[in-house]
Amino acid sequence: MPDQLVILGSKGGPALRPGGPWPSSSLLQIGGRTVVVDCGLGVTRGLVDAGISLKWLDLIFITHLHSDHVLELGPLLHTAWTAGLATPVGVFGPPGIGHYWRRFCQAMEFDIEIRIVDEGRPDIRELVSIVEFGEGQVVEQRGLKVSALRVDHPPVTDCFALRFEYAGRSVVFSADTAFYPPLADFARGGDILVHEAMLEQGIERLVARTGNGARLKEHLLASHSFAEEAGRIASDADVTRLVLNHLIPADDPEIGEAEWIAAVRKTWAGDLTIARDGLVVELSSAKAAQGGETA
Repeated sequence: MPDQLVILGSKGGPALRPGGPWPSSSLLQIGGRTVVVDCGLGVTRGLVDAGISLKWLDLIFITHLHSDHVLELGPLLHTAWTAGLATPVGVFGPPGIGHYWRRFCQAMEFDIEIRIVDEGRPDIRELVSIVEFGEGQVVEQRGLKVSALRVDHPPVTDCFALRFEYAGRSVVFSADTAFYPPLADFARGGDILVHEAMLEQGIERLVARTGNGARLKEHLLASHSFAEEAGRIASDADVTRLVLNHLIPADDPEIGEAEWIAAVRKTWAGDLTIARDGLVVELSSAKAAQGGETA
């Protein structure tokens, strides 16, 4: 199993449109571990399409409780269970993730109970362990160290960037955040920084077709980072590669990869990848293996 990052869902926000990308989820394979970061709608299909057996699920991290990051956590775990998952899975998330999981299991109680009796399955409620975390070290096991930094994503207060470190390699996920300079120190020297990004020229069209325009625009401007700001964090952090992800907008026909590159090149001159669903970045060299710009 190669050490690699796979972007399963590359769009920011929960809405789906014909032919468009899926919301936020990523696969990180590092040190023999199968790690899922965020579980937006489509994560289960994304993992299967990436060649991952759902029985391999090992660790799941949720950065915050917005629906485009957590909606499919329960369905992913339940589908893995029906596919033969029989080994423990650790789920790490902000305060409230335990409540989500308990309520999901309550909603699915009939199906869970009948499959345990009828199909002889282990109790999924005993296979899945839930850990709620705050800022600082989240977990360290079998050489993998994970730490968290609270970022700026109002009105959500429990939103955390995550840093994964193993055998001298490191991958950092910004989570959803406005421009937040402390993130540069947190990501210092990382092999890959996966940072959310927004393009100003697409915001007006996005809010026009989504509805609730004034309030949505206010939220976007207060809670997310422009591509140039993501580039500034990457430059200040001196990372090896910047991956722009959680793209806003991600499905505007007037915005392509060239527009994202032009925006981020104002502040970042290093190796760059623009995310798309299914994109693979190898950790060994922090170079894109499938798609995206490399420089």
